[in-house]
Amino acid sequence: MLDNLKKYNIVLASNSPRRRELLAGLGIEFTVKVLPDIDESYSPTLPATEVAEYIAEKKAKAYKSLLHADDLIITADTVVIVGNKILGKPHDAAEAKEMIRDISGKTHCVVTGVCITGRDVHRSFSVSTDVSFSQLTDEEIEYYVERYKPFDKAGAYGIQEWIGFIGVTSLSGSYYNVMGLPVQRIYTELKSL
Repeated sequence: MLDNLKKYNIVLASNSPRRRELLAGLGIEFTVKVLPDIDESYSPTLPATEVAEYIAEKKAKAYKSLLHADDLIITADTVVIVGNKILGKPHDAAEAKEMIRDISGKTHCVVTGVCITGRDVHRSFSVSTDVSFSQLTDEEIEYYVERYKPFDKAGAYGIQEWIGFIGVTSLSGSYYNVMGLPVQRIYTELKSL
């Protein structure tokens, strides 16, 4: 499968263990390379639904000068959007609890932007998934944040963890996108190279 990729050295540019696990699930060989301190800022006038792809593009540009002829770099960024407010990664427990209160009892949108970049390839896209949560109690929120410490997760939650089991009432779109990597779309893009 994906024999067309044999000419590439595929590099996942992410520290996320979930992204590594999801990409590995496609059965392709890849290495992980992460540059420190990539600027992830964006203009406040940029529409919320375009932020993740914009940041994935910025990450791809940071790697561009390091590309070898056979490298194919995959960069990604995920944001959680409630109304028109973007929830990134929380800085501490108080901010994590506030973010979860923001999504409690509501439907929010998870957008993951992805860039697949090589010397002769550049594809970028974003995938959106709507996730609905039941109304969570303060006790449930406290328990989750104290036990799971979701400080490395956009929106302060992992759908594959306890809070997803007890809180998610419905989902429209890709489950894996909510985990941080829309692997079905990545597979389709890689297959078409």
